[in-house]
Order: sequence, then C-alpha cells, then structure tokens
Amino acid sequence: MKRWSIIFFSILCFVGVAFTGVLAADKILIGHPACLSGKYAKAGEQAIGGIKACVDWVNNVHGGVMIDGRKIPLEYKYYDCESKKEAVTSLIERLITVDKVNVVFSAYSSGLTLAGAPVAENYGMLYMDHGGASDRIFQQGFEFVVQTIGPGSKYHVGTLNMFKQFDPKAKRVALAYEDSEFARMTMDGAEKHAKKLGYTIVFKRTYPKGVTDLTPLLSDLKMSKPDIVIGGGHYEDGQLFCRQMADLDINVKGLSLVASATLPAYYEALGGKIAEGVMGPSHWEYGVKYSPESAMKVGLEWIGPGQDEFVALFKKALGKKMIPDYHAAEAGAQVLAYVKAAESINSIDPQKVRAALGKLKFMSFYGGWEIDDTGMQIGHAMVDMQWQSGQRVIVWPLEAATGKAIVPKPKF
Repeated sequence: MKRWSIIFFSILCFVGVAFTGVLAADKILIGHPACLSGKYAKAGEQAIGGIKACVDWVNNVHGGVMIDGRKIPLEYKYYDCESKKEAVTSLIERLITVDKVNVVFSAYSSGLTLAGAPVAENYGMLYMDHGGASDRIFQQGFEFVVQTIGPGSKYHVGTLNMFKQFDPKAKRVALAYEDSEFARMTMDGAEKHAKKLGYTIVFKRTYPKGVTDLTPLLSDLKMSKPDIVIGGGHYEDGQLFCRQMADLDINVKGLSLVASATLPAYYEALGGKIAEGVMGPSHWEYGVKYSPESAMKVGLEWIGPGQDEFVALFKKALGKKMIPDYHAAEAGAQVLAYVKAAESINSIDPQKVRAALGKLKFMSFYGGWEIDDTGMQIGHAMVDMQWQSGQRVIVWPLEAATGKAIVPKPKF
C-alpha cells in the first residue's frame, strides 16, 4: 500500500510540474535557424546580436524568467540556415525533436519565415517571427506564429497619421510603389488608411523592378497635383525617384519612401540638398525615446533595457563596435515578449505561452507590442525619420521623436 502511495504521489508531482510546462527545467531554451551566411547574413548577424543582448539582460539584470517561484535562465541555441528554405525546415525540426527547445525564433525574411511555419505548426511549437513582414504569413491559418516585426501593410500608416496631425489641410495623396509583393502590400495598406483618414487618392501606380527612368510616371504624377507623395521599393529606385522628382520640379508638402530614405548612404548619394526633408518609415532607429516614462504616459507596462543599455549589450554580444539596427531591435524585443508572456501565466508550455501572447500589451526600447487574433503585430508603430541638415531625425511617433518634423518639406 505504501509503495502504491509513493507511485501515486510521484505521478501527481509529475502531472503538476508538466501542467506548468516547466518539467523541472533548469533552463529555458530558445531555438533559432539563424542566417549566419548567405544573402541575409548581415540581417542575421544583427538578429543574433539583438537576441543575445536581451538574453543577457533577462539572465543578469532581470534575474531569469520567474516560473513557479523560481528564476530560470534563458539559453540560446542557433544553427546557420545559410539563408536557405530547405535548411530552415530541417533545422527547426532538429531544434524541436533533438534539442528540445521551448520556443523557435524564425529565420530572417518573409520567405524563410513562411517556409518554417508549417514545421513548427506540425509540432504545436510556438514560432516567433522577427523578420517576416509579409501579411501573407498570417493569412494561412497558422495557430502558433506570432509576429514582432510590423506587417508590410502598416509601413506607411504612421506616416499618414503624422501628416494628418502636422498638416490637416493637405488632402491629396499620390501613391507610387515598385511592382513587388512587399511594395504592393505596403501600397494597399497605405491606400486603405489614407481613405480612412479622409484623404483623396489622386494618383496610384506601380513601376517595374530595376527601373532606370521614372520620368513618364512622375510626369503624370505631377499633373495630379498631390500634396503628399508616398511610395518606393528599394534603395536604387528610391534614389531615382527623389532625383527625378527634383529634375521635374515636383515640390510637395511631404515625401516618404520605403526601404531607401532611412539608409545613411541615401543623403550622401543624392548630394545632400535633394534629400533634404525626405522621410522614410523604419521599424526602429537608434535614438528613439521609448522609456518607462513614455510607457506610463500611454498606459503600458515596460520591460527590458533602455536603449543605451541595449546598445551596450549588443556590442558586448558581437564583440564589435557596431550600432544595432532594426533587425537587432525587433529580434531582441521578441525575447522580452516571450519572457513577459511566460511569467504572466507561470508556464513555458508553448501552447499556453502562445495564448498568453495574444493578450499581452507592453512597451520596450523597441516600442509598443500587441498582436491580433492571427498573430500579426498591431501594437508596434513604425518610426518615421526625416533628413534635416544631413541628420536623420526621428519625427514620429511623438513619444519616440528626437526632433520636430519639417512640414512642408523644403523645395528641391
């Protein structure tokens, strides 16, 4: 009888521990098919540095992840996926079945994130997306994918909100984007939001990848007499866009271009004056003013290091005097989201943490965080920067701004 009592008690203990998802763990393991090489290696290095920085903060400043009254350290396990889809899928399966990770972080890019999602889904594994901006990822019915990076359809939403506040008399908007999946998605999102805000769309057109002359398109755009022009696609066409607008003397109240204007080389490539006043949206920029105080003002809880502390931890993680970019910030913020969700439910069970993430709202050095029912990020506002006297000034949102927007922009 005594023997059966001991067995029964042991079973109860096991079930109780399993229920919390801890399984007597002495660590919580993050798995990551990282882009150490291949075409996404630069973004991959940034992501690794950002994750390591925030793991360091959680373990050594926060004290670990509080589960069942114990502080459990995070451990980060990653392999090189070589920026290849087939490697992503095989590595995710290895991380889940061999390494027994508690959560999987996606590889960088929408394509690689989407390739790995069915594998994580098959195992019921929480799959956190820091580098896939495509809305399509969240239109497939996946239950375990959670996004930290902002979706492509939201890239110019904050920009339009900004113009609405700074120049409410501006009513006419022109849309001109590259003919690519990402840019079309951004254009569609911008069009819907512009109409919601009461803007009139006076021009809407795409241009081909690798375009070398935008004069015909921009000539037609000029005839529509817009107050605001938003568009772009990549670095090269973004330069051409701005240069030929100047050639055609198309002066507007506001000009914002995706994936080009935010880059440090943009201003120099255009000779300075042409780029003056041009804006661009970004997921995060060094210099943002997110802080515990700004979180309190908007009624959000704060977690994690401040910006300067994050930058120091990032440099320590990579052993380089390198300033992190948004690839690092969004990957690091993902660590903080996982920790906050796990602590809120006292469990690291992947399915329970996924459910908790759906209820989570907070702010970190990266900005706001909240997801919708599909797992898509809706709480993170894009940061808008503007070139002012050769400096990249963050002008929106106001709680992150380092300066005031110049609207209307200076004439070419």
